[in-house]
Amino acid sequence: MKEVDYIIVGLGIAGLSFCEQLEKHGKSFVVFDGQQPSATQVSGGVFNPVVLKRFTIAWNAKEHLEESLPFYEHLSQKLNIPIFSQEPIYRILTSVEEQNDWAVASDKFELSPYLSAEIDANTNASVVAPFGFGKVRNSGRIFPSEVLSAYREYLQKKDSLSAETFDYDQLSEENNTIHYKNLSAKKIVFAEGVLVTNNPFFPKEYLSPNKGEFLLIKAPELKLPFLLKGPVYIIPLGEDLYKVGATYSRDDLGYAATQKAEDEIVSKFKKMVSCPFTIVSQEIGIRPTTKDRRPLMGMLSESKNKVFFNGLGTHGIMGAPLLSKMLYEHVAMQIELPKEVDINRWS
Repeated sequence: MKEVDYIIVGLGIAGLSFCEQLEKHGKSFVVFDGQQPSATQVSGGVFNPVVLKRFTIAWNAKEHLEESLPFYEHLSQKLNIPIFSQEPIYRILTSVEEQNDWAVASDKFELSPYLSAEIDANTNASVVAPFGFGKVRNSGRIFPSEVLSAYREYLQKKDSLSAETFDYDQLSEENNTIHYKNLSAKKIVFAEGVLVTNNPFFPKEYLSPNKGEFLLIKAPELKLPFLLKGPVYIIPLGEDLYKVGATYSRDDLGYAATQKAEDEIVSKFKKMVSCPFTIVSQEIGIRPTTKDRRPLMGMLSESKNKVFFNGLGTHGIMGAPLLSKMLYEHVAMQIELPKEVDINRWS
């Protein structure tokens, strides 16, 4: 029987971040990831410290950015591919009133590091923005598909990845040790995203998933070189391709693309641009969000060896590096988790 320190189930941004903590501390591990659809895989990869609908600071944005920026820079160097880009987000302002609201927000102490006080004029004839843009600083994006693909390859070379779907029926616990098939481990970490709802050890009522759909759009005349936020995000991918979205639905949680989402995105996109475009494809992801929009981390009272790292939601890209560090310190060093992220906060 092979012995490792940790078994990890799931390799989205949560599982990847926890792997990095284990490597940092010299711990051995094996990851199980059956490559089911992942919210990380299809996400836009944008990290944004500001809630641009209300001009408020995102939850723990300062602390999360301080950890995530060097984390992704290090990961890019480690994998030897460009997976990370620190770049501004331009928010379309729709009225003089919004211009004034932006000016007020940019003067606030907690927002001033992230919001440029200057209103940028629109010079792109294909973008509908007569009142200009507000610019978000200290934002950017990772390239999720490239990150996960490169990290899988990295783990495969270390013989630390299994592509088989995890079988909960084969998991047992004896003498403070986790057993799974031919493996034994001190702890098992479930970082499964929305698939945790299939996990018999997880209280399903803790998760409130929502479905997001993106369109891949080709618009040769748009010539947009930056991240643009209006009713939807427009994310340049190169070669006149743009990722546009996303939608939010709690009613339909299937992986089939919907006409309703396509119509919604197209309608919002047309409010932002005036040039011709064609739809190339539609992508779907199910976000593992929670009732209070805070992560679910730690161990339930039934077992201190089964660890959960879930519910990262829409700010998972920005939050995962710090949250994984907090979780490792909780599991390995018994440092208490903040109540707002502790999985036991509702029990």
